[in-house]
Amino acid sequence: MKELVEVIAKNLVEHPEEVTVTESRKGKSILVSLHVAPSDMGKVIGRQGRIAKAIRNVVKAAAAKDDKKVIVDIVD
Repeated sequence: MKELVEVIAKNLVEHPEEVTVTESRKGKSILVSLHVAPSDMGKVIGRQGRIAKAIRNVVKAAAAKDDKKVIVDIVD
């Protein structure tokens, strides 16, 4: 899931070199933390959170195949 979030985020932002994604696991749950440059935060979140919601939906669909729960957290 980490790679999926990283590919999506790097294609959205102006500074892809500043995108970092970390992943931590607890049982069947996976927490994916996305860090981007402050100037790119709006591009990752989108108007009214639409892009962030879309990222979470794509990751959730990919995780459903493996019967896992994924939480995507966008961190400043």
